[in-house]
Amino acid sequence: MSTVLQPVAASRSFGLSLRQTRAMAWRSTKETFRQPALVGPSMIFPIFFAALGASSFSRATSLPGFPKVESFLQFSLAATVVQGVLFGSVTGAAALATDIQNGFFDRLLLAPTSRTGILIGRLAGSAIFGAVQAAAFIAVLWPFGATIKSSFGGALVMVLSGGIVALAIGSLMSAVAIKTASAEAVQGTFPLLFILLFFSSAFFPRETMSGLYRNIADVNPISYLVEGMRELVLVGFSTSAMAKAIFIPTAICVVAILIALRQLRVRLASR
Repeated sequence: MSTVLQPVAASRSFGLSLRQTRAMAWRSTKETFRQPALVGPSMIFPIFFAALGASSFSRATSLPGFPKVESFLQFSLAATVVQGVLFGSVTGAAALATDIQNGFFDRLLLAPTSRTGILIGRLAGSAIFGAVQAAAFIAVLWPFGATIKSSFGGALVMVLSGGIVALAIGSLMSAVAIKTASAEAVQGTFPLLFILLFFSSAFFPRETMSGLYRNIADVNPISYLVEGMRELVLVGFSTSAMAKAIFIPTAICVVAILIALRQLRVRLASR
């Protein structure tokens, strides 16, 4: 009898944990979209920078080593998606730090809820927002010349990649939030991500770089992520482009989630 009850109990426990995680994800998503002051900048500024870059660097497309493009806006679409997702990924982690500061996180830990589900639910909300951001950037910029050669399939891969990137960065920022319990610390760590973005091939191809800047871009994983998305935009659908756009952020995501879960275990052990 006990051997029969154990799988049933495990199944019920898994089902309950799944429902709790889904509820936390829904709460996180609603909380994000209910704060226009947080959502607005992460949607508006990347589009503004894309328009500014298209106006300022339109002649850069004739440089030696620059790929054949219809416009600089088309070239920068992938960078706009990644930049916007980086902007938005800090929102969920800052909200998690706020939950810790006001005691709501501790009340969740006292409740009969899955500890992992609390974190994964919060991160799932960030991933959903990241995917929505990617879709919005593509929809807004496409009519102005940022066409995607791989059509709907490539756009779908970029949206999926945006969600995974948001999940990965959100996990790293959540580890900081859990360790410091400070929204200010999360926001203070965020500029380091933008340093990585600007020291990559996000805004100019590596073929036009030289010296230390080129060396850093060569080892920067963001370069290969953006280049995978860019290949979908400029060339067409290919296995190599999809692998770069999906597998690179997935690998970062796995490591980042493990780091966040470790910080959660450390916090629980210190209670």
